[in-house]
Amino acid sequence: MNIHLPTDVPTNLQMMFRWLHFIRGITWIGLLYFFNLVNVHLMKELDPATKGKVLPSLMSRALWWFRWASVLTVLMGFAYWQSIVAADARNGGGSVGAATGYFFLIWTVTWGLMYACQIPAKGALDKGPVLTVIYVVMVLAAAWLFLRLNDHGWESNRLLAIGIGGGMGWMMMLNVWGVIWRIQKRIIQWTAANAADGTPMPDKAKGMARQAFLMSRTNFWLSFPMLFLMGAASHYPMFGK
Repeated sequence: MNIHLPTDVPTNLQMMFRWLHFIRGITWIGLLYFFNLVNVHLMKELDPATKGKVLPSLMSRALWWFRWASVLTVLMGFAYWQSIVAADARNGGGSVGAATGYFFLIWTVTWGLMYACQIPAKGALDKGPVLTVIYVVMVLAAAWLFLRLNDHGWESNRLLAIGIGGGMGWMMMLNVWGVIWRIQKRIIQWTAANAADGTPMPDKAKGMARQAFLMSRTNFWLSFPMLFLMGAASHYPMFGK
């Protein structure tokens, strides 16, 4: 049996980026599924005294891994995607900067619009089904725009599929840091204080918890098309050449 490990730097860098992307992605998405499928239901069943003991310790540890895994997943995935963009641009005479710029512009603006829909936190915009319809329209429009602006003939299926799936991952990371962690760290502090000395929970705690829940549930549902597109990049040609 002959084993020949690649010795060129680009191949080894790409493999390293993919490997670290997989490891951190499993950590991140695994915790996301734990929060949405297990923890949210468990916390509803605990009495206040038990929750005061369990929530601060559990969530502090879980959210540490959760938020930093999201950063490393996105960074390693972006580094891998950039190598694909560079190769496609070099072979087709295109621009790396344009594809990258469109990525950040489209998906960051889309995230901003999604976040804006949650700021009222009342009426129709506090309803999960209503937000779902709005978010589906936004994501589909963002995906269409990304494909439209990167339709020069040299972009590969890998560039476009990861450009859309990775865009969802980018928004999910912004949700983690910009909404979920920002709110949860305060709820953890308030819950710990309530358990230790009876300090009442602030009136705004319930609304903030609802917002964090909705963003976490948004990430949960976004993970499905995101993971499909990551797999489709190399194994299910849908876009480009």
